[in-house]
Amino acid sequence: MKNWTYSLLGLMLIIFSCQSGEKVAEEETDVKSKIRLIYDTDANNELDDQFALMYLLVNGPTFDLEGVTVNATRSGGNIDEQYEEAKRILKLGQRYGQIPLFKGADGNFETIQPHVQEADFDGKAGVDFIIEQANVSHEQELILLAVGKLTNVALALEKDPSIATKMRVVWLGSNYPKPGEYNQDNDTVSMNYVLNTRVPFEMVTVRYGEPSGTDAVKVTQAEINEKMPGMGPKIDTPIIGRHGGEFYNFGDYAVSLFEHIDYYSDPPARALFDMVAAAILKNPNWGEKKEIPAPILIENEWIERPGNPRKIIVWENFDKDAVIQDFYHTLENYQLVSPKQP
Repeated sequence: MKNWTYSLLGLMLIIFSCQSGEKVAEEETDVKSKIRLIYDTDANNELDDQFALMYLLVNGPTFDLEGVTVNATRSGGNIDEQYEEAKRILKLGQRYGQIPLFKGADGNFETIQPHVQEADFDGKAGVDFIIEQANVSHEQELILLAVGKLTNVALALEKDPSIATKMRVVWLGSNYPKPGEYNQDNDTVSMNYVLNTRVPFEMVTVRYGEPSGTDAVKVTQAEINEKMPGMGPKIDTPIIGRHGGEFYNFGDYAVSLFEHIDYYSDPPARALFDMVAAAILKNPNWGEKKEIPAPILIENEWIERPGNPRKIIVWENFDKDAVIQDFYHTLENYQLVSPKQP
């Protein structure tokens, strides 16, 4: 009888051990399969930055969000205002104080570049965070998802050139092969600098007015008013929106953002540029990409360099319906990203 008891206990221990091992393996696989990234944003510029950040926050099974860095472009105020808007979205996503948030550059790359080795400089906190995360030993590659000017990215590469081989930059910007575009024009020097480094670089095109760029992924004000109210995580203490008012969820805040924005189309619609860049990380089939020799922008004209051994990726032709529907679906059935700090 005793031998039978020991045998039964041994069998149970083996089964439990196997099950525990399977659970650990599943957890490890889950972590390994997530997309590890930093989100670099001019959060207060218009409204697509906010949509992109919330999309990252509610896609917990997909993204491992290491942190958020902000920069300041011409619209949306100085670095403090950019920071406050990112803070609002993190609060609405129940992750403020749990996902690191840092101020990056207020000024431009050319002005700040000579000072990056000094004890303090414009954007130091955000730049140092990017370098720190790039230098972390990790099984997953680090993606720097940049959706504003490339100042923070260029400054990090200038301060520590070794990180060029330790991360991948995905940038929402440019009307390539045509000139112009807001993010590009806010700091052209930083863009050219990054193009001339070794860091893997992907350009998610904007292309104003053309069906091939992220500008084509538009939603109307009427659609937002119909679908968004009440959507997303709920918080107990409301945020005060950048246009005033109290908001307990992102859906209601999105309605407010769409109420206080300029429209240039009929029916009134806005492109969700930045969210598209996040979406194609989740599912690359929602866009088309091609590899080209890295060009350079001189006097606001793209100059091709066909013999350039340095190659970059250009994204275009996005699946608008799939991207928008996935945004609504994940916001309605949200699973928050894991906290990075208590």
